[in-house]
Amino acid sequence: MIDPGTILERLRSGDRRLLARILSAVEDGDPELPRLAAALAPATGHAYVIGLTGPPGVGKSSVTTELIGALRDRGDRVGVLAVDPSSPFSGGALLGDRVRMQRHALDPDVFIRSMASRGHLGGLSAAAPQALRAYDAAGYDTVLVETVGVGQSEVEVAEIADVCLVLLAPGMGDGVQAAKAGVLEIGDIFVVNKADRDGAQAVTRELRSMIALAEPGPDDWKPPIVRTVATSGAGTAELLGELDRFRAEAERTGRWSGHRLRRAAAEVSALALATLRGRLGRPGDDGSDRLSELAASVRDGRLDPYAAADKLLAARK
Repeated sequence: MIDPGTILERLRSGDRRLLARILSAVEDGDPELPRLAAALAPATGHAYVIGLTGPPGVGKSSVTTELIGALRDRGDRVGVLAVDPSSPFSGGALLGDRVRMQRHALDPDVFIRSMASRGHLGGLSAAAPQALRAYDAAGYDTVLVETVGVGQSEVEVAEIADVCLVLLAPGMGDGVQAAKAGVLEIGDIFVVNKADRDGAQAVTRELRSMIALAEPGPDDWKPPIVRTVATSGAGTAELLGELDRFRAEAERTGRWSGHRLRRAAAEVSALALATLRGRLGRPGDDGSDRLSELAASVRDGRLDPYAAADKLLAARK
Protein backbone atom coordinates (compact mmCIF):
# COMPACT_ATOMS: atom_id res chain seq x y z
CA MET A 1 0.00 0.00 0.00
CA ILE A 2 1.40 3.39 -1.03
CA ASP A 3 0.60 6.23 1.37
CA PRO A 4 -0.69 9.19 -0.72
CA GLY A 5 0.06 11.55 2.17
CA THR A 6 3.83 11.13 1.87
CA ILE A 7 4.12 10.27 -1.80
CA LEU A 8 5.35 13.66 -3.08
CA GLU A 9 7.90 14.14 -0.32
CA ARG A 10 9.34 10.68 -0.92
CA LEU A 11 9.41 11.08 -4.70
CA ARG A 12 11.14 14.45 -4.55
CA SER A 13 13.72 13.04 -2.15
CA GLY A 14 14.73 10.56 -4.86
CA ASP A 15 12.89 7.42 -3.77
CA ARG A 16 13.35 5.40 -6.98
CA ARG A 17 11.72 2.28 -5.53
CA LEU A 18 8.55 4.26 -4.85
CA LEU A 19 8.52 5.59 -8.42
CA ALA A 20 8.91 2.02 -9.70
CA ARG A 21 5.98 0.90 -7.54
CA ILE A 22 3.82 3.75 -8.80
CA LEU A 23 4.63 2.91 -12.41
CA SER A 24 3.76 -0.73 -11.76
CA ALA A 25 0.46 0.35 -10.21
CA VAL A 26 -0.23 2.50 -13.27
CA GLU A 27 0.58 -0.32 -15.67
CA ASP A 28 -1.51 -2.86 -13.75
CA GLY A 29 -4.52 -0.56 -13.34
CA ASP A 30 -4.36 -0.68 -9.53
CA PRO A 31 -7.66 0.30 -7.83
CA GLU A 32 -5.69 2.85 -5.76
CA LEU A 33 -4.72 4.81 -8.87
CA PRO A 34 -7.32 7.61 -8.45
CA ARG A 35 -6.01 8.36 -4.94
CA LEU A 36 -2.41 8.26 -6.13
CA ALA A 37 -3.20 10.53 -9.08
CA ALA A 38 -4.87 13.05 -6.77
CA ALA A 39 -1.75 13.15 -4.60
CA LEU A 40 0.56 13.59 -7.62
CA ALA A 41 -1.49 16.25 -9.43
CA PRO A 42 -0.19 19.38 -7.58
CA ALA A 43 3.40 18.58 -8.61
CA THR A 44 2.76 17.96 -12.33
CA GLY A 45 2.97 20.18 -15.41
CA HIS A 46 6.71 20.90 -15.46
CA ALA A 47 8.50 18.09 -17.34
CA TYR A 48 9.43 18.53 -21.02
CA VAL A 49 8.08 15.39 -22.72
CA ILE A 50 10.00 14.43 -25.87
CA GLY A 51 8.56 11.67 -28.06
CA LEU A 52 10.76 9.60 -30.35
CA THR A 53 9.23 7.47 -33.08
CA GLY A 54 10.11 6.00 -36.44
CA PRO A 55 10.33 2.67 -38.26
CA PRO A 56 12.01 -0.21 -36.42
CA GLY A 57 15.76 -0.27 -36.95
CA VAL A 58 16.39 3.47 -37.35
CA GLY A 59 18.24 3.70 -34.05
CA LYS A 60 15.63 5.15 -31.68
CA SER A 61 17.28 3.67 -28.59
CA SER A 62 20.72 4.86 -29.69
CA VAL A 63 19.48 8.42 -30.25
CA THR A 64 17.67 8.28 -26.91
CA THR A 65 20.89 7.19 -25.19
CA GLU A 66 22.82 10.12 -26.71
CA LEU A 67 20.09 12.58 -25.73
CA ILE A 68 20.21 11.31 -22.15
CA GLY A 69 23.93 12.03 -22.04
CA ALA A 70 23.55 15.53 -23.52
CA LEU A 71 20.72 16.41 -21.13
CA ARG A 72 22.65 15.11 -18.12
CA ASP A 73 25.71 17.14 -19.15
CA ARG A 74 23.67 20.31 -18.65
CA GLY A 75 22.19 19.14 -15.37
CA ASP A 76 18.72 17.86 -16.32
CA ARG A 77 17.18 14.97 -14.44
CA VAL A 78 16.00 12.56 -17.15
CA GLY A 79 13.25 9.97 -17.21
CA VAL A 80 12.85 7.44 -20.02
CA LEU A 81 9.69 5.53 -20.88
CA ALA A 82 10.48 2.92 -23.54
CA VAL A 83 7.50 1.01 -24.92
CA ASP A 84 8.13 -2.44 -26.36
CA PRO A 85 5.68 -4.54 -28.40
CA SER A 86 3.85 -7.35 -26.61
CA SER A 87 3.54 -10.85 -27.95
CA PRO A 88 0.04 -11.47 -29.35
CA PHE A 89 0.28 -15.01 -27.97
CA SER A 90 1.78 -14.75 -24.47
CA GLY A 91 1.24 -11.05 -23.83
CA GLY A 92 4.88 -10.77 -22.76
CA ALA A 93 7.51 -8.37 -24.06
CA LEU A 94 11.30 -8.42 -24.35
CA LEU A 95 11.67 -4.96 -22.76
CA GLY A 96 15.10 -4.70 -24.32
CA ASP A 97 15.43 -0.92 -24.42
CA ARG A 98 16.76 -0.82 -20.87
CA VAL A 99 19.52 -3.20 -21.96
CA ARG A 100 20.54 -0.82 -24.77
CA MET A 101 20.75 2.14 -22.34
CA GLN A 102 22.91 0.41 -19.74
CA ARG A 103 25.54 3.15 -19.69
CA HIS A 104 23.05 5.42 -17.86
CA ALA A 105 21.48 2.75 -15.66
CA LEU A 106 23.57 3.62 -12.57
CA ASP A 107 23.04 7.38 -12.80
CA PRO A 108 20.79 8.35 -9.85
CA ASP A 109 19.31 11.20 -11.89
CA VAL A 110 18.24 8.94 -14.77
CA PHE A 111 15.28 6.59 -14.43
CA ILE A 112 14.63 4.15 -17.29
CA ARG A 113 11.42 2.17 -17.42
CA SER A 114 10.41 -0.29 -20.11
CA MET A 115 6.69 -0.83 -20.56
CA ALA A 116 4.84 -3.39 -22.66
CA SER A 117 2.28 -2.12 -25.17
CA ARG A 118 -0.04 -5.03 -24.21
CA GLY A 119 -1.72 -4.90 -27.58
CA HIS A 120 -2.60 -1.21 -27.38
CA LEU A 121 -2.49 0.40 -30.82
CA GLY A 122 -0.78 3.74 -31.38
CA GLY A 123 2.80 2.67 -30.59
CA LEU A 124 2.39 3.29 -26.86
CA SER A 125 0.94 1.63 -23.79
CA ALA A 126 -2.49 2.67 -22.56
CA ALA A 127 -0.78 3.45 -19.23
CA ALA A 128 1.70 5.92 -20.78
CA PRO A 129 -0.13 9.21 -19.92
CA GLN A 130 -0.40 8.35 -16.22
CA ALA A 131 3.18 7.08 -16.19
CA LEU A 132 4.35 10.44 -17.51
CA ARG A 133 2.52 12.17 -14.67
CA ALA A 134 4.46 10.04 -12.20
CA TYR A 135 7.79 11.04 -13.79
CA ASP A 136 6.69 14.68 -13.75
CA ALA A 137 5.72 14.60 -10.08
CA ALA A 138 9.03 12.92 -9.24
CA GLY A 139 10.85 16.02 -10.46
CA TYR A 140 12.32 14.86 -13.78
CA ASP A 141 13.06 17.86 -15.99
CA THR A 142 12.85 15.92 -19.25
CA VAL A 143 11.07 12.68 -20.07
CA LEU A 144 11.95 10.79 -23.25
CA VAL A 145 9.22 8.54 -24.63
CA GLU A 146 10.35 5.93 -27.16
CA THR A 147 7.57 4.19 -29.10
CA VAL A 148 7.24 0.66 -30.42
CA GLY A 149 7.96 1.77 -33.98
CA VAL A 150 5.72 3.87 -36.14
CA GLY A 151 3.28 2.47 -38.69
CA GLN A 152 0.03 3.59 -40.26
CA SER A 153 -1.70 3.90 -36.89
CA GLU A 154 1.18 4.21 -34.45
CA VAL A 155 1.28 8.01 -34.17
CA GLU A 156 -0.23 8.40 -30.70
CA VAL A 157 3.04 9.76 -29.32
CA ALA A 158 2.24 13.12 -30.94
CA GLU A 159 -0.72 13.47 -28.58
CA ILE A 160 1.11 12.85 -25.31
CA ALA A 161 4.49 14.49 -26.06
CA ASP A 162 5.30 18.20 -26.10
CA VAL A 163 7.51 17.65 -29.15
CA CYS A 164 7.69 14.70 -31.52
CA LEU A 165 10.94 13.53 -33.11
CA VAL A 166 10.51 11.35 -36.18
CA LEU A 167 13.57 9.25 -36.98
CA LEU A 168 14.42 7.91 -40.42
CA ALA A 169 17.56 6.29 -41.78
CA PRO A 170 19.04 5.38 -45.16
CA GLY A 171 18.55 1.82 -46.29
CA MET A 172 15.06 1.53 -44.79
CA GLY A 173 13.33 1.46 -48.15
CA ASP A 174 11.51 4.22 -49.99
CA GLY A 175 11.63 7.39 -47.89
CA VAL A 176 8.33 8.57 -49.33
CA GLN A 177 6.67 5.37 -48.13
CA ALA A 178 8.05 5.98 -44.64
CA ALA A 179 6.60 9.47 -44.62
CA LYS A 180 3.24 8.19 -45.91
CA ALA A 181 2.91 6.09 -42.77
CA GLY A 182 1.65 9.17 -40.95
CA VAL A 183 4.97 10.52 -39.73
CA LEU A 184 5.05 13.64 -41.88
CA GLU A 185 1.98 14.97 -40.12
CA ILE A 186 3.23 14.34 -36.58
CA GLY A 187 6.90 15.30 -36.91
CA ASP A 188 8.01 18.51 -35.19
CA ILE A 189 11.66 17.67 -35.82
CA PHE A 190 12.95 15.08 -38.28
CA VAL A 191 16.12 13.14 -37.53
CA VAL A 192 18.04 11.33 -40.25
CA ASN A 193 20.08 8.90 -38.18
CA LYS A 194 22.98 6.79 -39.47
CA ALA A 195 23.86 9.80 -41.60
CA ASP A 196 27.31 8.38 -42.31
CA ARG A 197 25.75 5.75 -44.57
CA ASP A 198 25.14 5.92 -48.29
CA GLY A 199 21.72 7.32 -49.06
CA ALA A 200 21.49 9.74 -46.12
CA GLN A 201 21.55 12.74 -48.43
CA ALA A 202 18.74 11.24 -50.53
CA VAL A 203 16.56 10.73 -47.45
CA THR A 204 17.24 14.32 -46.36
CA ARG A 205 16.38 15.61 -49.83
CA GLU A 206 13.09 13.68 -49.92
CA LEU A 207 12.13 14.97 -46.50
CA ARG A 208 12.85 18.56 -47.51
CA SER A 209 10.64 18.17 -50.58
CA MET A 210 7.75 16.77 -48.57
CA ILE A 211 8.05 19.41 -45.84
CA ALA A 212 7.99 22.11 -48.52
CA LEU A 213 4.72 20.66 -49.91
CA ALA A 214 3.05 20.45 -46.50
CA GLU A 215 0.73 23.23 -45.39
CA PRO A 216 2.33 25.38 -42.66
CA GLY A 217 0.87 25.12 -39.18
CA PRO A 218 -0.88 27.98 -37.42
CA ASP A 219 2.38 29.12 -35.81
CA ASP A 220 4.38 28.64 -39.04
CA TRP A 221 6.79 26.20 -37.42
CA LYS A 222 8.81 24.54 -40.17
CA PRO A 223 10.15 21.17 -38.99
CA PRO A 224 13.95 21.15 -39.19
CA ILE A 225 15.94 18.13 -40.33
CA VAL A 226 18.88 17.07 -38.17
CA ARG A 227 21.42 14.52 -39.33
CA THR A 228 22.91 12.33 -36.62
CA VAL A 229 25.21 9.38 -36.14
CA ALA A 230 24.06 8.13 -32.75
CA THR A 231 26.85 5.56 -32.42
CA SER A 232 29.42 8.38 -32.35
CA GLY A 233 27.28 11.20 -30.91
CA ALA A 234 27.54 13.29 -34.07
CA GLY A 235 24.63 15.72 -34.43
CA THR A 236 23.35 15.28 -30.86
CA ALA A 237 24.25 18.86 -29.82
CA GLU A 238 22.42 20.22 -32.87
CA LEU A 239 19.38 18.07 -32.07
CA LEU A 240 19.30 19.34 -28.49
CA GLY A 241 19.52 22.90 -29.80
CA GLU A 242 16.50 22.33 -32.05
CA LEU A 243 14.56 20.87 -29.11
CA ASP A 244 15.28 24.01 -27.09
CA ARG A 245 14.31 26.22 -30.03
CA PHE A 246 11.03 24.33 -30.50
CA ARG A 247 10.08 24.82 -26.86
CA ALA A 248 10.89 28.54 -26.96
CA GLU A 249 8.82 29.00 -30.14
CA ALA A 250 5.92 26.92 -28.83
CA GLU A 251 5.77 28.95 -25.62
CA ARG A 252 6.00 32.23 -27.55
CA THR A 253 3.15 31.37 -29.92
CA GLY A 254 0.87 29.74 -27.34
CA ARG A 255 1.15 26.32 -28.97
CA TRP A 256 2.68 24.93 -25.79
CA SER A 257 -0.28 25.59 -23.49
CA GLY A 258 -2.80 24.79 -26.25
CA HIS A 259 -1.28 21.38 -26.92
CA ARG A 260 -1.14 20.57 -23.21
CA LEU A 261 -4.80 21.52 -22.85
CA ARG A 262 -5.74 19.14 -25.69
CA ARG A 263 -3.57 16.44 -24.12
CA ALA A 264 -5.33 16.80 -20.78
CA ALA A 265 -8.74 16.73 -22.50
CA ALA A 266 -7.82 13.52 -24.36
CA GLU A 267 -6.58 11.94 -21.12
CA VAL A 268 -9.79 12.79 -19.25
CA SER A 269 -11.91 11.56 -22.15
CA ALA A 270 -10.00 8.27 -22.39
CA LEU A 271 -10.40 7.58 -18.67
CA ALA A 272 -14.10 8.44 -18.81
CA LEU A 273 -14.63 6.11 -21.76
CA ALA A 274 -12.72 3.33 -20.04
CA THR A 275 -14.91 3.72 -16.95
CA LEU A 276 -18.04 3.72 -19.09
CA ARG A 277 -16.96 0.56 -20.93
CA GLY A 278 -16.40 -1.11 -17.58
CA ARG A 279 -19.89 -0.18 -16.44
CA LEU A 280 -21.53 -1.32 -19.66
CA GLY A 281 -19.82 -4.69 -19.61
CA ARG A 282 -19.82 -7.20 -22.46
CA PRO A 283 -22.41 -9.74 -23.58
CA GLY A 284 -22.23 -12.65 -21.19
CA ASP A 285 -20.68 -10.68 -18.30
CA ASP A 286 -22.41 -10.88 -14.95
CA GLY A 287 -25.00 -8.15 -14.67
CA SER A 288 -24.99 -7.37 -18.40
CA ASP A 289 -28.16 -9.23 -19.36
CA ARG A 290 -29.56 -5.99 -20.75
CA LEU A 291 -26.63 -5.69 -23.14
CA SER A 292 -27.13 -9.28 -24.30
CA GLU A 293 -30.82 -8.65 -24.90
CA LEU A 294 -30.15 -5.49 -26.89
CA ALA A 295 -27.40 -7.20 -28.89
CA ALA A 296 -29.82 -9.98 -29.79
CA SER A 297 -32.40 -7.40 -30.93
CA VAL A 298 -29.82 -5.74 -33.19
CA ARG A 299 -28.69 -9.10 -34.54
CA ASP A 300 -32.27 -10.08 -35.40
CA GLY A 301 -33.13 -6.73 -36.96
CA ARG A 302 -35.69 -5.79 -34.32
CA LEU A 303 -33.68 -2.73 -33.23
CA ASP A 304 -31.07 -0.51 -34.83
CA PRO A 305 -27.69 -0.13 -33.06
CA TYR A 306 -28.18 3.60 -32.32
CA ALA A 307 -31.44 2.98 -30.51
CA ALA A 308 -29.90 0.02 -28.69
CA ALA A 309 -26.99 2.18 -27.53
CA ASP A 310 -29.39 4.84 -26.22
CA LYS A 311 -31.35 2.20 -24.31
CA LEU A 312 -28.19 0.71 -22.82
CA LEU A 313 -26.90 4.10 -21.67
CA ALA A 314 -30.29 4.94 -20.18
CA ALA A 315 -30.28 1.67 -18.27
CA ARG A 316 -26.81 2.37 -16.82
CA LYS A 317 -27.55 5.87 -15.50
